[in-house]
Amino acid sequence: MSEHQYLERVKAYLMDLQDRICAELESADGAGQFREDAWTREQGGGGRSRVLRHGGVIEQGGVNYSHVFGEAMPASATAHRPELAGRSFNACGVSLVIHPHNPHIPTSHANVRFFIAEKAGEPPVWWFGGGFDLTPFYPQRADINHWHQVAKDACDPFGPHYYDEYKAWCDRYFFLPHRNETRGVGGLFFDDLNTNPAGEIDFEHAFGLMRSIGDHYTRAYLPILEARKDTPFSEQERQFQLYRRGRYVEFNLVYDRGTLFGLQTGGRTESILMSMPPLARWEYMYTPDENSPEAQLSEFLTPQDWLERTA
Repeated sequence: MSEHQYLERVKAYLMDLQDRICAELESADGAGQFREDAWTREQGGGGRSRVLRHGGVIEQGGVNYSHVFGEAMPASATAHRPELAGRSFNACGVSLVIHPHNPHIPTSHANVRFFIAEKAGEPPVWWFGGGFDLTPFYPQRADINHWHQVAKDACDPFGPHYYDEYKAWCDRYFFLPHRNETRGVGGLFFDDLNTNPAGEIDFEHAFGLMRSIGDHYTRAYLPILEARKDTPFSEQERQFQLYRRGRYVEFNLVYDRGTLFGLQTGGRTESILMSMPPLARWEYMYTPDENSPEAQLSEFLTPQDWLERTA
């Protein structure tokens, strides 16, 4: 099977994944509906952006599908793989961010993607990437344990090492050096996947693992949303949520490779910045009251083992 046949299989999966996730989120929200904007990219490609605003539970959420292609890989994609500079590329993926209204429901993010880089006279290079991560404001250990257990369930059929490896990668990636804290409680992050555990180039294995991670996102997130959506909250808790959302903005605009890739490839700006929360705030020298729930969040913003494992 050729690389472009691979691409068509991945695109079909991703568009179906977008449909399924949107349907499940609409059902869980109970009131809102996703609005779709189809767009085309002048340099090649396009996508389907879907955004739900002012829903019953979701303040703003987006589930985007895109397939873009061009004559040269952007700097954000070649920074850690300089050997790919100058190659043409195809990139497709689904990326989503959900910002609930209730501060007791965490923000969640997921992404699954596929790249092919080509150069005349050389074999094509392809790989998968993605993952999902959770950003709570008033964290509950039961929620975090569930999130990570589902992440492990997604990985385990493909190899016992994947969860620990991708969990550690997520902790490293979603880290704000200028704040010395993680963006949230992590999950999974992976990139450059094109082999099986034996080190052999293996499309079916890599595609299967990417699909499993994509399919497990709603299994990880929706039970948390359902458990917390009716929790009462105060204006103080709402203001703390908006303050912490500022950290989300800082990471996405300063460090996130996906944001840079989208902007550097001339993608649709509205779709790329869909990941931003609809409201956020910053407060100079903010310090929570000692021993308050807001102060306790810091205990969760450092890498740690969230699973209850037996030896």
